[in-house]
Amino acid sequence: MLTRRLLTLVLVLPLAACASGNSPMQLYPLKGPIADADPTLVIQATAKNTTGTSGELSFRMPERGRCTGTWSSLTPRTVSNKKGMSLTFKKTGGEVGREIETVAGVNTGEIYAVCADGTRVQGTFVIGSGTASGTGRASDTNGNVYKLLF
Repeated sequence: MLTRRLLTLVLVLPLAACASGNSPMQLYPLKGPIADADPTLVIQATAKNTTGTSGELSFRMPERGRCTGTWSSLTPRTVSNKKGMSLTFKKTGGEVGREIETVAGVNTGEIYAVCADGTRVQGTFVIGSGTASGTGRASDTNGNVYKLLF
């Protein structure tokens, strides 16, 4: 019984470590055939790996099927390595490690996706450093223009 639990734990922990953030993204049609047909429509998208600087993007276009692609953000980070002696009581004996920080500011990014019917969606956005929220614009090859919020 104990070995079965241990085996389950050994198999599940690496999968949990690989899990990353997903964030909802909305595309609001502003101009074009979709906005003309239904100006209240909101296209729900999912951006995967939002704790990183790029990931998969997926959504469904009305009457055009599933769309998949990529989002990417130019998010600068600083990496510093720590090595040496420490003279404090809390960290006696020295300190070795690595620290990664996101540089504060506003960063730019892009989305690109291809739908089942061949429609291509492309856009740009700005995002706050260290956040998974931003705003931008996108357009598709059918003449639609979207407001992008996430």
